[in-house]
Amino acid sequence: MAIQEWVKLKDGQPVPLERALAAFDQFVLHDQEGDLDEVSRRLDRLAQSISLEHPDISAENPRRRAELIAHYLCLKKVTGADDRDYHNLRNNFIGLALNSIGHATLPLISVGIFCSVAGRLGLIAEPCGFPFHVYAIVKAPDGLTLDGRPHNGDSPPEIMYMDPFRSKIEVSRRDLEAQLRTMGVPSAAHHMLLGVSSTVQMVRRTAQNIIRSIQTTRNAHDLNVSGEILYPESEGALYGALWALLLLPEGDEALFQRARYLPYILDHLEKQYTFDIALVTTYVLPLFDDSQHLEQLRDALRVMRAGDSMPKQVRLRTPDTLKSVQFKVGQVFRHKRYNYRGVITGWDVECAAGETWMSQMGVDRLSRGRHQSFYHVLVEDKSVRYVAEENIVDIGVDAGAKLISLAGRHFKRWDRVSRTFVSNIKDEYPND
Repeated sequence: MAIQEWVKLKDGQPVPLERALAAFDQFVLHDQEGDLDEVSRRLDRLAQSISLEHPDISAENPRRRAELIAHYLCLKKVTGADDRDYHNLRNNFIGLALNSIGHATLPLISVGIFCSVAGRLGLIAEPCGFPFHVYAIVKAPDGLTLDGRPHNGDSPPEIMYMDPFRSKIEVSRRDLEAQLRTMGVPSAAHHMLLGVSSTVQMVRRTAQNIIRSIQTTRNAHDLNVSGEILYPESEGALYGALWALLLLPEGDEALFQRARYLPYILDHLEKQYTFDIALVTTYVLPLFDDSQHLEQLRDALRVMRAGDSMPKQVRLRTPDTLKSVQFKVGQVFRHKRYNYRGVITGWDVECAAGETWMSQMGVDRLSRGRHQSFYHVLVEDKSVRYVAEENIVDIGVDAGAKLISLAGRHFKRWDRVSRTFVSNIKDEYPND
């Protein structure tokens, strides 16, 4: 769903800013709520809340309406960020911001929320990609000024600038031009930098912000002092940013930019996101018309498909296996002896390892020995292990952020109701 939104933008189709930004959330959701439609519903509710707070807002002139919206968003802490928390990865995601009102957002996300809510309340509001900061431009409707007076149609519509990230009131164009002069920007370039930015530009800028946040805080972000993975997890965020930059390059050197990001996409594809091979085949392969990169991509996909299409041994749950294999693919457990948490990714009716491994691991010293079911499992520390059934306990424990972030290769999603992962490998374990 996320990639399709950016493909539409690539093909010149209109995509609402809120959906284009919410597409990034889809790469880090895991078991969280916040799909594209849910983001729109939250923005609907936010606009409705403002209308309840200000019942006559629709009768206000555009200037006053814009300031009321910015004031409400600031008061409810929907927008803005503390300087100490500015580069936190979570500040780049509009869905996460709307799901947990009160946490920080980057200026671009603050503007995205403001423009989306303003549009629902009858304003024409769009982002302005100012250097190092994003502002909102509010345009007067046809035939009126921003103050609601009749407008002479011979002159351009009035516009105003808002900074919902850090202010409730209008920002003077004169102040913005002064900032540009301080930066050394020639006057001839002011008009371009103070104009409306496209949705494509905002998506690209969000992707760059995500990468910058990861580079700035990578060592501190993914694990807190207790070793628990924080949300959003950086690998999924980076994968989404790479997709955006690959699909929506800047300027005339599209092929060069896409070639730059292609190896990183393929690396993620091979290690964690093998189920996205079809997406790469459908949306990325047609982007490369030069022989060198096209062949590189085809070869990489051919190798991955070959590994994916190797004959798998199908394990059916017959009356015999139902008696001996107690647990299913997708169930989360704790290890009886070592207390680590893992998820089952496969099983054998009895130990299928070689004699050397069984001897080294003391399999025959287990109370039920080698003739009990053994399970292939993925563990929180990213290791893959082979566990005897007698050591699997506490089935149904919560998956936790670590496992959810690691499980994409084998599972579609985490189901909170059943407390299991939904299997992605039905060809091998069709009854699980």
